[in-house]
Amino acid sequence: MNQIIEVINLSKLFGENKAVTDASFSVKEGICFGLLGPNGAGKSTTMEIVEDIIAASSGEILYKGQPRSTSFREEIGIQFQHTSLLNFLTVAETLLSFHKLYQEPEDLQVLIERCDLSPILKRRNDQLSGGQLQRLMLALALVNKPRLVFLDEPSTGLDPQSRRNLWDIVRQIKEEGKTIIMTTHSMEEAEYLCDEVAIMDMGSIIAWDTPTRLIQAHCQGNSILLPESAFKMNLDTLPFTWKRRDKTIVLETAHIHEGLNKLLHLDIDLTDMAIHSSNLEDVFLCLTGKGLRD
Repeated sequence: MNQIIEVINLSKLFGENKAVTDASFSVKEGICFGLLGPNGAGKSTTMEIVEDIIAASSGEILYKGQPRSTSFREEIGIQFQHTSLLNFLTVAETLLSFHKLYQEPEDLQVLIERCDLSPILKRRNDQLSGGQLQRLMLALALVNKPRLVFLDEPSTGLDPQSRRNLWDIVRQIKEEGKTIIMTTHSMEEAEYLCDEVAIMDMGSIIAWDTPTRLIQAHCQGNSILLPESAFKMNLDTLPFTWKRRDKTIVLETAHIHEGLNKLLHLDIDLTDMAIHSSNLEDVFLCLTGKGLRD
């Protein structure tokens, strides 16, 4: 599979502050690639450099194996997290205005159907809900038929139904052969949409792989959670590695089936049991820590 984007030893200084330090990664054509990291990790700066919005202090960005030319901006689409649209225009008028900016734009009806905009075409931009606005912004990012689409926190602030609807649209876009590079603070979103993710911290790439392989590498095992009251025995005799979390006992087990069999053999009440399998959020916390970032 060809690399559509290659980021090579990228660095960015703002005065004496290093926002990005020697970051390298590549994105295969036709995948959804996630750039993850805590606040201040450098991911937004990295995205803006790759998008050719700001210049790097050092390093190189290759697009389809070559330095980016003037055609690069014509071949990409960007959905920004915060974009101001003219409030007095309707959705239909906004789509038409952007449509006229390009020589060979996507068919408007295709955009309207793909992003489910038909019910709101006559509605003004300042009358849109969060989910409706995000669908419109995604349509605008696709108006020039881009091969590469950048999504910046695409589902921030959306309710669960709107978020799932947006995810479905993103997956459809990828199925059409487009490449997607996205930032998100939602590990659930990244695990659901992304084929590969790179995790940034302190301006550097600290991990990069598929979600499945990252989980296997950094967070092996599963947990069985039971209230302490379920145990009528000395906890030190349990055939598990365990810890107490408030009034809950967390049992570590490599295989859930084997762990449950052991508990059943010990005649432990499993009525209020909960099971936690390692996920991308566990990887993220393991690699970047649990402390708050301002």
